[in-house]
Amino acid sequence: MKKILTTAWLCASLVAVAQKTKMEVAKVIDSKYQTYSGVAKQIWDFAEVGYKEVKSSALLQETLKQAGFKVETGIAGIPTAFVASYGSGKPVIAILGEYDALPGISQDAVPEKKTIDGKTSGHACGHHLFGTASAAAAIEVKNWLIANKKPGTLRFYGTPAEEGGSGKVYMVREGLFNDVDVVLHWHPGDGNTAATGGSLANKNGKFRFYGTASHAAASPERGRSSLDAVEAMDVMVNMMREHVPQETRIHYVITRGGEAPNVVPAYAEVYYYVRHPKRDDVKAIWERIVKAAQGAALGTETRMEVEVTGGVYNMLPNETLAHIMDKNLHATGGYTYTPEEKEFGTKIQQTFTGTIPKLESSNEIEPFKIVEGPASTDVGDVSWVVPTVGLSTATWVPGTAAHSWQAVAAGGTSIGFKGMMVAAKALAFTAMDLFDSPQVIEESWKELRKRRGENFKYEALIGDRQPALNYRD
Repeated sequence: MKKILTTAWLCASLVAVAQKTKMEVAKVIDSKYQTYSGVAKQIWDFAEVGYKEVKSSALLQETLKQAGFKVETGIAGIPTAFVASYGSGKPVIAILGEYDALPGISQDAVPEKKTIDGKTSGHACGHHLFGTASAAAAIEVKNWLIANKKPGTLRFYGTPAEEGGSGKVYMVREGLFNDVDVVLHWHPGDGNTAATGGSLANKNGKFRFYGTASHAAASPERGRSSLDAVEAMDVMVNMMREHVPQETRIHYVITRGGEAPNVVPAYAEVYYYVRHPKRDDVKAIWERIVKAAQGAALGTETRMEVEVTGGVYNMLPNETLAHIMDKNLHATGGYTYTPEEKEFGTKIQQTFTGTIPKLESSNEIEPFKIVEGPASTDVGDVSWVVPTVGLSTATWVPGTAAHSWQAVAAGGTSIGFKGMMVAAKALAFTAMDLFDSPQVIEESWKELRKRRGENFKYEALIGDRQPALNYRD
């Protein structure tokens, strides 16, 4: 794309011109390491799951309030969602922050598998770092705007329940991004990269079956097993895997299966995810899964209900912005492990299989490339309505898989906090460039309109339902 090449040299000049000012901002961010690592560690300790992030949200809100932001809470019908704002007028630059943990993955900040007594959840996707680094970037960009008397509006979007709850989708549906010019985000990972590309669209929900309880030995003929219905549905869906596009991903867990073997289960529930690079394929495959559930209910003489709890678009890349983010990540650089961190990382890597990257890769920036991501995120919906760009930094030991105990462990140590600070600086640098460059913003919008097509109209995959605030119950 010729326009993207034009943007590449423009962003290079922006980085060079603003280098001194950026380095001053970087020094301020580094000087607040103890403050920001303390915030991240508290959220790591809270480990609150989607829509229940009461303390995590409150801590980030207070951090931003003390820095001079105006905070609006409870947005889009979500108690733990908020928007923190500073300034007025154009451009409007937004930075996203997440803070929900994952259930069933409690882990201490040690290099061997060790749960924490009394905890059932953990930050296996590093969202405690995500929210904190984004807040740090927002605070220092605000201070830069003041010092340089720059016009414009800076916003921090506190976005709950990314893990299956589709928190950002409700915000997009409510029009909360309608006046935003560019959105920035990032994500924890095991390397430093500003690679851009797509992600998987995702639709998920819970299938509930209602049967008839009875004594499983004395009067089984009177019972109608809801668990039989769940298992029949699962069998049909598993056979369906042979007849869906090969890029499809289908996952499920049985969340309720009865209470005792000698009681025919009157109630059972199974929780399903469907993913595919194209949202229209996701919708079609989801309807086939619903039919499998209906057939299972018919065959077992039970009653079925389905509740869609989440649904997200695939990510729409923006190369115009990605080149700027990449230049700024290279300007930021990575970080090196201390001897203690090397010892921790080596022990973690001993639990891996396959090819193991070198620990020194935390100090490297991966070459820019276009990739198709294998995961899903509600940032996807945002990317279809506003030009959006992100990056990933080495907050985990190289080779770590997301949603693992190893990710939780490293995320509670200086390894996670150092990677978080890299992200904060790269986000801040990119926001600074955008406030100084209306041409780049204009180019990013041209690219967005071209990628999504002239007749695009946003329609959430969740439909018109209200936020599924109890989806983790």
